[in-house]
Amino acid sequence: MRQIVLDTETTGLEPELGHRIIEIGCIEVVNRRISGRRFHRYVNPEREVDDGALAVHGISRADLEGKPRFADIAQELVEFISDAELVIHNAAFDVGFLDTELKCLRREPPATVSSVCRVLDTLALAREMHPGQRNGLDALCKRYGIDNSRRELHGALLDAQLLAEVYLAMTGGQATLALGEADARRRDAQSVRALVRPAVPLLVIRVGAEEERAHEIMLDAIARASGGACVWRMLDSASEPVSAASAASAGPAPSVA
Repeated sequence: MRQIVLDTETTGLEPELGHRIIEIGCIEVVNRRISGRRFHRYVNPEREVDDGALAVHGISRADLEGKPRFADIAQELVEFISDAELVIHNAAFDVGFLDTELKCLRREPPATVSSVCRVLDTLALAREMHPGQRNGLDALCKRYGIDNSRRELHGALLDAQLLAEVYLAMTGGQATLALGEADARRRDAQSVRALVRPAVPLLVIRVGAEEERAHEIMLDAIARASGGACVWRMLDSASEPVSAASAASAGPAPSVA
């Protein structure tokens, strides 16, 4: 199964007001393992960056001078995400911007994210798993023990990397072990040997005459209280060997045809 964990940074919050994507970060996950393949581009929006957005990600218009336009990297991006499942936190935001950028390319018919891949919204998943709790990326990193100390500002590639780790922790736990780690654990388990106790002489302690008398007194008391049904003595009599005189009085043993 191939998944792409994706995040974007933008000039503002509303694509319908002309705001544009300025950074795209993608991390590939294959069969629940981060593969090491990634897609990361800064994009020239050809417009100013809102002060509110600048405070979040710290990327200015000057930083983006000389970077490619979205049209220049669109084909490469589409090829990277095609036929995968996109894993996005608050997917409506990023997909809305991506769809707007793709429509601006004026292709016939216009491409959309849903036409090339599936989308999983981890914010909706987190709200279902942790209702009534904070479910932003920082809160999820803290909840699942993911180190986000480098996240002083938002960044598409860093946030995609953190989200990939959070998503695997949210949905898999131990299932995210690498194959090599699982093999090592199996080898360790096979090397464990059963405990064998060393042979030692069995110590037998025999009772004395005084203890025998006390035992018989107790059995007499049990027999009186139970109307003669003392189980201990019944078992003792059943296990006594048959004497030679008793065997002779019983007659010859029956023959077997």
